[in-house]
Amino acid sequence: MARIDLRGDALPEGSALRDLLPRADFDVQAALEKVRPICEAVHHRGDAALIDYAEKFDGVQLGSVRVPAQALAEALERLDPAVRAALEESIRRARLVHREQRRAAHTTQVVPGGSVTEKWVPVERVGLYAPGGRSVYPSSVIMNAVPAQEAGVASMALASPPQKEFGGLPHPTILAACALLGIDEVYAVGGAQAVAMFAHGTESCPPANMVTGPGNIWVAAAKRYFTGKIGIDTEAGPTEIAILADETADPVHVASDLISQAEHDPLAAAVLVTDSVELAEAVEKELEPQVAATKHIEDRIVPALSGRQSAIVLVDGVDEGLRVVDAYGAEHLEIQTADAAAVADRVKNAGAIFVGAWAPVSLGDYCAGSNHVLPTGGCACHSSGLSVQSFLRGIHIVDYTRDALAEVAHHVVTLAEAEDLPAHGAAIKARFGWKVPESK
Repeated sequence: MARIDLRGDALPEGSALRDLLPRADFDVQAALEKVRPICEAVHHRGDAALIDYAEKFDGVQLGSVRVPAQALAEALERLDPAVRAALEESIRRARLVHREQRRAAHTTQVVPGGSVTEKWVPVERVGLYAPGGRSVYPSSVIMNAVPAQEAGVASMALASPPQKEFGGLPHPTILAACALLGIDEVYAVGGAQAVAMFAHGTESCPPANMVTGPGNIWVAAAKRYFTGKIGIDTEAGPTEIAILADETADPVHVASDLISQAEHDPLAAAVLVTDSVELAEAVEKELEPQVAATKHIEDRIVPALSGRQSAIVLVDGVDEGLRVVDAYGAEHLEIQTADAAAVADRVKNAGAIFVGAWAPVSLGDYCAGSNHVLPTGGCACHSSGLSVQSFLRGIHIVDYTRDALAEVAHHVVTLAEAEDLPAHGAAIKARFGWKVPESK
């Protein structure tokens, strides 16, 4: 891993500090032009385009993109009992956390006779996406479906790429997770074409109001293409882990956690921020045997750890480290310092924060109860991870009596005239015989 030494001089502010930190190249705008014809083809040709793209991109010939109900049932029946138990526990814990995020309607009595109520209404239909490239992600099915279900979404469908190895169906563990969650509308469609299917609708799949779920750059580009037509969660980029650690951290833990995210993708980012040169050296020494002992070494882990997106950042102290991780805005941020909870409480920008030696990112990926669909690429400074709130819309209900309107009518008319919108004021005057009531 490269080193970036930020010790000695005062840290710069804002974007100047961000520019010093490692980040993967992820040009969604460039990919946008490549997905445009795919999205338009799905718009105009529907299922036929989806079937053609399955053959072109996935090497499978499909008769239909809809996964039969029998395939879902068989996948669950054949699922390894240990995997089923783990998925069920992941679902249980996710429900515990996300159920607490539900929102109730709230009414504010502004004046006697005048109130504003905010009610929360779930999105009517959601398209969920589960990646199927280098790995299989049944956990992403859980992380997308559970908050949508707890929000009260009435209709949801899931898309995942067809797999040649499984006869053109998505991976059976994906199908089994869908069956466990009661999702019976599943499509063997991947990439940008899956987002286009949900956005436009096809003969098989009704259009959705929103699409959520992680994916590659083509999925991210398709989400950008359809922003405004449908709701999206985020343009998820390559996964990231940042670890803020001091001399109290265990280098074995730190090294293993960096590797755990590097195994996702060659563009995955692994960043250690520390004020301890001794820890940095110990982690570097520990990486070698741990990498050698694992899987996906040459195609993912080594390119990720050695890429421009990964580095060990040396700082003068934990305070400076906090400034660095806030500037970085990591998807996953581990705090492995003395008094880690107090340090974590000072963090401003992160998708999710993992406190201390016994809360690694791997726990959050599967069984912490938290959600692992999180903002990447520094977007944690303005965006949140997926939650029940992602699937809810707040609607204001304004209820005023004649007397309550009369009390404020002169202010409304004054502001309408100040904005040169006289018809706005006229809509008030018309209710009082064209004479604005005098204020009390």
